[in-house]
Amino acid sequence: MKKIEAIVRKTKFEEVKEALLAGDIDWFEYHDVHGIGQSRQERVYRGVQYSTDVIERVAITIVCREVCLENTVRTIMQTAHTGEVGDGRIFISEVIDTCSIRTGEHGDTVLRDKK
Repeated sequence: MKKIEAIVRKTKFEEVKEALLAGDIDWFEYHDVHGIGQSRQERVYRGVQYSTDVIERVAITIVCREVCLENTVRTIMQTAHTGEVGDGRIFISEVIDTCSIRTGEHGDTVLRDKK
């Protein structure tokens, strides 16, 4: 099993969410996050100058089976991509085990996916 943690632009989150739900992912966690990137510059939006020091993003966490990994990462990358600095990052790590609190079941059979 793999854990995918993706940090995406707030403006792209709804598109990413819909693409994931249309694909192999039945459930994921998300929350608003703030980060500080390397690109620190002043921008003007609708006549108001603001700094890009603190960046508002959405963090998405998904645990999936190995067979869903490539398609899930590709879906996020294609949907969240704008080509601009600050599109985000995807982190992939190994998950040792998972347990269902309700049934006590262990392993990747706890995960429901369409594969």
